[in-house]
Amino acid sequence: MKSLFEEAAKNEILNRLDKLSPESTRLWGKMQVSQMVYHCGRALDMAMGTINPKRVFMGKILGFLLKSKYSNESPFGKNGPTSIELRVDSLPDFELERKRLKDLINRFSANGEAGTTKHPHPFFGSLTPTEWGKGMYKHLDHHLKQFNA
Repeated sequence: MKSLFEEAAKNEILNRLDKLSPESTRLWGKMQVSQMVYHCGRALDMAMGTINPKRVFMGKILGFLLKSKYSNESPFGKNGPTSIELRVDSLPDFELERKRLKDLINRFSANGEAGTTKHPHPFFGSLTPTEWGKGMYKHLDHHLKQFNA
């Protein structure tokens, strides 16, 4: 699995973000493109420890069994559950959020593994910096595919 700590993978994601527009339509799910971009930014906030979502009950029970799915080669399933702190009910400004997301991607990548949170993932629990890098790439890739980018 690629990692957001790899320069080529980071640049690939940034280029795919540039292909989105406010009119981009989803292939599955409920989020509008501006909500997806905001959601992805919140996920990076979580990976860097800016926000610290609480562990969910099911994650405490099953997270360790499914942890490898976060950073392995298999794609995320469609319409999966989302931590409440990463949900978006409003319609944020697309351009503002895309710029913020690009800034977060660059900061996450530049900070490297030392910049990842020690706080557990809300579902999967404790993650290594390597798992955070792969998981963040996989999460962004999943949502960019959702909008055909």
